Amino acid sequence: MPTKSNPPLRIAITADPQIPVPPVFYGGIERIVHLLVTALSKQGHEVTLFAHPDSKVCSKLIGYSNATGNSTIDQLQNTWTINKTILSKKFDLVHSFGKLSHLLPMLPLGIPKLMSYQREPTLAQIKKAVRISRKDSLWFTGCSNYIADQIKPHAPAYAIYNAVEMNKYIPQVELSANAPLVFLGRIEPIKGTHIAIQAALKTGKTLVIAGNISPGHQDYFDQQIKPFLNAAITYVGPVNDHQKNELLRNSTALLMPIEWDEPFGIVMAEALACGTPVIGFKRGAVPEIVKHGLNGFICSTIAEMTHFIHRISEIDRKEVRMDAVLRFSSEVMVSQYLKIYADLINYKRSTLLKS
Repeated sequence: MPTKSNPPLRIAITADPQIPVPPVFYGGIERIVHLLVTALSKQGHEVTLFAHPDSKVCSKLIGYSNATGNSTIDQLQNTWTINKTILSKKFDLVHSFGKLSHLLPMLPLGIPKLMSYQREPTLAQIKKAVRISRKDSLWFTGCSNYIADQIKPHAPAYAIYNAVEMNKYIPQVELSANAPLVFLGRIEPIKGTHIAIQAALKTGKTLVIAGNISPGHQDYFDQQIKPFLNAAITYVGPVNDHQKNELLRNSTALLMPIEWDEPFGIVMAEALACGTPVIGFKRGAVPEIVKHGLNGFICSTIAEMTHFIHRISEIDRKEVRMDAVLRFSSEVMVSQYLKIYADLINYKRSTLLKS
């Protein structure tokens, strides 16, 4: 909490324009932004959020005039919206969860800037931004070591795991033997929905599939998912927070048979908060989130996944929840961001004194 020696900060936080903060359904980054903005405001910091105009937050909100942000004109207008406010007021720090290009006009200035990557970083852009920036005024975070380690050779970068509100997820420590498996995420090939189905079929387990069908992937759903739907394998569509909690806590395990390098995978933290183990392929951040044999299992093939589905009873669901609280609670995430804020601000002050 702010004190006389540590007064409240004036923080500008930027999000992408397409999805309101918080989201109703899909929008993992927007959930993280909402957690952070809410916690910082409750602690007495003065937060200004740049986000979709339909966002509902307890801080000051400046809505983008172009909520799609797709065209070059849209991006320029949104960049102007951010910079005309930040450059006209005295913020202690700017924290971006949006596009790095939105920070371009302020990069040469001394104001401390933190760019947080929730997706694969574009290293060419990072190297250009660092060259433009004034005396290391631009630092980075990644939502996992998998992301942060890519940035570290080029700029100061730190891993801060994403978080969930633990009080929203009620753990279920005892389940019946016929409790289903669950797949929760975007319905598209890289997420591995089709692999989850094959694993369920091989084990004879029931499977509940939840999530939105990604744009451009209706054919994938129609050809590789829909033909397998029956009484044992069901698709329930997108789910809100309440439905997600009920679905995850009453499932034997969350399947993550991803075919891409997942930067973090907030659904894993949500499942673990419910006491539900995760069985995931060894890609991206999965080996960081899943502690093999403790809160789930890491594997590389359908055969291995089916093997570990049969061993899921070895996992203590109470321990799964405890691990989630220690690593993925909002309190842990916010305290880590505040430490980086302080370090970055103090670093800038010390370099200014030396110059």
